[in-house]
Amino acid sequence: MHRLTSLSLIVGTSVVMSMSACSKNGGGGLFGKKKDASSATGWNYNDPKMGGFSVAKSKDQFTGPGLVFVQGGTFAMGATEQDVMGDWNNIPRRITVSSFYIDENEVSNVNYREYLFWLNRVYGESFPDVYRGALPDSLVWRSELAYNEPLVEYYFRHPAYNDYPVVGVSWKQATDYAKWRSNRVNEKLLMDAGLLSKADIMNQADDNTFDSKAYMAGLYEGTPGKMSKTAKKQFANADGSPRGAQFEDGIMLPNYRLPTEAEWEYAALGYIGQNPSPSKKEGKRGEELILNKQIYSWGTNNAGLRDIRRGNWQGQFLANFKRGSGDNMGMAGGLNDRASIPAPVRSFFPNNFGVYNMSGNVSEWVNDVYRPLTTIDGDDFNYFRGNKFQTVYQNENKEFEKDSLGVLKMRDVTDEESASRLNYQKGDVINYLDGDSLSLVEYGYGVTTLINDKSRVIKGGSWNDRAYWLSPGTRRYMQEEMATNTVGFRCAMDRVGSPEGNKFKTGQVFRAQRQKR
Repeated sequence: MHRLTSLSLIVGTSVVMSMSACSKNGGGGLFGKKKDASSATGWNYNDPKMGGFSVAKSKDQFTGPGLVFVQGGTFAMGATEQDVMGDWNNIPRRITVSSFYIDENEVSNVNYREYLFWLNRVYGESFPDVYRGALPDSLVWRSELAYNEPLVEYYFRHPAYNDYPVVGVSWKQATDYAKWRSNRVNEKLLMDAGLLSKADIMNQADDNTFDSKAYMAGLYEGTPGKMSKTAKKQFANADGSPRGAQFEDGIMLPNYRLPTEAEWEYAALGYIGQNPSPSKKEGKRGEELILNKQIYSWGTNNAGLRDIRRGNWQGQFLANFKRGSGDNMGMAGGLNDRASIPAPVRSFFPNNFGVYNMSGNVSEWVNDVYRPLTTIDGDDFNYFRGNKFQTVYQNENKEFEKDSLGVLKMRDVTDEESASRLNYQKGDVINYLDGDSLSLVEYGYGVTTLINDKSRVIKGGSWNDRAYWLSPGTRRYMQEEMATNTVGFRCAMDRVGSPEGNKFKTGQVFRAQRQKR
């Protein structure tokens, strides 16, 4: 027994020493850990000799051009003052919104002209209707009993109005702009990484244009640029041949899009300013303080329409709106908001998220389909009405295709594909619980109502609205193909990773307790 015990001790010690040596040599041993190895299997990541499974290093999502970070949370969506219109279409209800990004300011004339320039350069010869279809309607400035022809001629194109918000843009045009912006931003990111060459820019035309989804599906190759040694190693297949980037590589950003109504309203209220500034050190957070009756977007420090802080700006209006009948800007020598029409996009007082003109200047398109009781019939997490689910189109050979403009083809999800699911049973759920057979509600557009599936929500007051409409809880609607001189838009983007922002950890991370022997 004594010899056996000694032998067992020697063998056990040898095994432990061998495992320790393996760990020191980088193999991870039998139970050791390696930084670039799977915690589930022990197999190495990014190692051609072990299958070549590529895993990018964990990184925070960086802020895309023009965006600011909006930390999500709970809030009471809906009216914060009396319903003077008697619509009762914004009944307050508590919901939660995930963290996201939103444009610091409205999309400007010069931003939109850049978009038109690209469309004309790439599609102008073969598909001129694409360019013409994107043009804003400058005739929205005309009125039967007003002299607005200078605005018809000059507002969109004269450089004096470069930084003014684009108007005369329909919901459909705004949505197309957001898709174009996504592709241009991701294309530049790939160029900066050396995966694409800038030489391709002037050679793109028709279906040979960069589309993020088409690129990731292998339908757009482009010319490789100059990559660093690290990048060449990262973007290599198991056999050493180069490969394109995928979303898993962490280079490209999520798509730009129109914000949902809930996101827009949450970003406008900027409740983060009501909490003490949290520290990035573990455990230092705010107090969860919320004042739900905030009326305007600039917060409780200035509860009314004028700046109450002492100084040169005391008494000045904080937004661009119509004070009363025939009063769009006040008296000469004492203009109350210094703007008779929309003002430059970075004018007036930004809110606590650093976002400009969420109250006033121009009303804005959001992504939602309008329904009168939309705030009481939906989810209380990331509420949105307007889902029409899609998936990638595949031909008879199960291959992906792109259309004549270089965009990856998508198709609507059918009801048959959705019937066996637990979370949804139809592909088109725009009318879910409000307009479908279960709700016993019917929208007879043009007969009993002006509401249909193309009615889109408009948020925020404009330069030609009274102060009532400046409250983020107010809402109106318009058909998605229509446009006016009081409605513009801004874009949003999904947030991936920590909801608290970069450099913060997700979840409550406690130190591991020491185990007793």
